Amino acid sequence: MTQSRVIPLFPLGSVLVPGLVFPLHIFEPRYRQMVDDLTVLPEDDRGFGIIAIREGHEVGTDGVSALFDVGTFASLREITLYDDGRSDIVTVGTERFRVLRLLEGSSYLQAEVMPLPEEPGDAAEPLAQSVAAHFGEYRALLSDEEDDVELPDDPRVLSYLVAAAVVADLPRRQAFLEADDDSQRLREELRFLRSETALIAQVPSLPAVDLARESFGVN
Repeated sequence: MTQSRVIPLFPLGSVLVPGLVFPLHIFEPRYRQMVDDLTVLPEDDRGFGIIAIREGHEVGTDGVSALFDVGTFASLREITLYDDGRSDIVTVGTERFRVLRLLEGSSYLQAEVMPLPEEPGDAAEPLAQSVAAHFGEYRALLSDEEDDVELPDDPRVLSYLVAAAVVADLPRRQAFLEADDDSQRLREELRFLRSETALIAQVPSLPAVDLARESFGVN
């Protein structure tokens, strides 16, 4: 997206970041219709916006009372349809957007959105090196298994991987997503990792967490 456009919105109680592979189970009638509408579009246009719920819950026509302003475009890559109308889909986060206005008149939510630029900021590379080191320490504290995951060298990709992988609440993940540039996101992640590793080191009995449970791919 290089200018404002209208896209379907899928509110969720989680945050999608660019580069993350994100599977979804579609069962509500309104989102079944959304998937049906997407399948008739050219392959490059098959996608929708995933945006986190600020207040409310995912299921039900009146479940959402407030949304965050920034979300991520989810490109539709795979669809598995079932006889009862449900489907399993696989999406990949591609680019961030800001909601300009919500639109009515459809069975599912739509919005006019503007893409957000991706900028490196003033110190992305040295910050990325520090984040990678602290992230490795963080993972080691949370898991008894040997950490053999190779982290990406690209500061932006690393920043989004860390945003998706750390154990954090939704507002914190949303703040990572909304960072103005890679350097700001990495600074916030570095503060978070330093704080969390210090805390975890004081509580060695915390249960192990599998931080690599999600597939992350560079788009």
